[in-house]
Amino acid sequence: MIKIGDLQGIFIPKTMLEQSGINSELEIEIQENNLIIRPFKQVRKGCEKAFIEMAEKGDDVLLDDA
Repeated sequence: MIKIGDLQGIFIPKTMLEQSGINSELEIEIQENNLIIRPFKQVRKGCEKAFIEMAEKGDDVLLDDA
């Protein structure tokens, strides 16, 4: 680890990043004293296009009667 101001940093070898699929944004989590680093998932990626197509087809009606 290296000190960066009040923070500490780690270097991750390029080959490890390539194998993990991490290429830009990432998520960091702590589970049972383990630091978990993984690629950031864009859960709703492509939704905007799907919503536009639904509207064009008239499939975007409200299903809730309330």
